[in-house]
Amino acid sequence: MKTAYGENLTVTLDGHVATVVIDRPPYNHVSVGLMRDLADALEDADRDNNIRAIVLASAGKAFCAGADLVSSDGIANNGMGGINALYDQAVRLFSVETPIVAAVQGAAVGAGLGLALVADFRVASPEAKFSANFVKLGFHPGFGLTHTLPRLVGEQRASLMFLTGRRVPAEEGLAWGLVDEVVPQERLLAAAQRLAGEIAENAPLAVIATRKTLRGELAAAVRARTNHEHAEQAILRTTEDFAEGVRAVQERRPGNFQGR
Repeated sequence: MKTAYGENLTVTLDGHVATVVIDRPPYNHVSVGLMRDLADALEDADRDNNIRAIVLASAGKAFCAGADLVSSDGIANNGMGGINALYDQAVRLFSVETPIVAAVQGAAVGAGLGLALVADFRVASPEAKFSANFVKLGFHPGFGLTHTLPRLVGEQRASLMFLTGRRVPAEEGLAWGLVDEVVPQERLLAAAQRLAGEIAENAPLAVIATRKTLRGELAAAVRARTNHEHAEQAILRTTEDFAEGVRAVQERRPGNFQGR
């Protein structure tokens, strides 16, 4: 059975595993509306006792190329309120109790990296790339990444990603602990569903209790960190460098930053 959430999200149930697919061409950029639909879908899965694990996947070549900076529902056209609304939905995602496996087939950039880190595990194809590219936009990192990324790969590697904006390929991500498994593109979704199924075959109350212990107060920590990130972003949003960064990304060129 397939259930639609808005125009860009579907959920399919197979046994005890729900597969959630984002399909927002061409690059699955996240908007406030898409994030709200995704949070609704994951919370519904949480309330369904038959669902014991979730696979988060996306259609097309990119897993998620970041926040939508262009459309009327996009972040740039909704000011800092739009960014804060996006982070409100991110906290909802981190509050979900059901284990999540992300299937990453391409670029997971900026907010897309943040979305991949909502998951407990990431299965990636060799084509996957991970990037915290905020400085290339003249912007401060967001989506709670200043908490979640160091927690996963360590402070030094997180700093390297944040301050360079470089793209980390899947195999390097595997060595860093950013990725849990690398499989060929054609087997990616099946591999993610297999891992989710391995989780789902266990006692669900024990899985949830163990996950809560391991994650601790993660949702609260993300809320606190996004509050700080949002404040820093509000300052940088007024700069000429940010305006240049948005133009550069839209025009697919390096930014010509002036430090003002």
